[in-house]
Amino acid sequence: MKHWEHHPEPIEGCFGCKGLGLQMNSGDAGRDIPDKKWNSELQAYRDARSQGIQPAGTRMKDIIAAHKASETLGKAYNSETMPKAANINKKSVEVLKEIGQI
Repeated sequence: MKHWEHHPEPIEGCFGCKGLGLQMNSGDAGRDIPDKKWNSELQAYRDARSQGIQPAGTRMKDIIAAHKASETLGKAYNSETMPKAANINKKSVEVLKEIGQI
């Protein structure tokens, strides 16, 4: 005998009635928010690379830091040959120019 054959209308406090009303949720796997973030970070990385900027990674934090470093340097930042982007400031740029790094 099926549950709904016992009572056709849901009864408050009935465990079987509560179970019939449950809906499965896939959580984050069913949402596109993580994909949007992932895709936007990859697009920002591609945009930076197309401008000649080489961020230290594909995370938005690294990309933003590389853009700021590029603005301070007055040229495209390259994480492979230059100090960390967070360390690039007007004073460090002066030193890099003095020693012929840029």
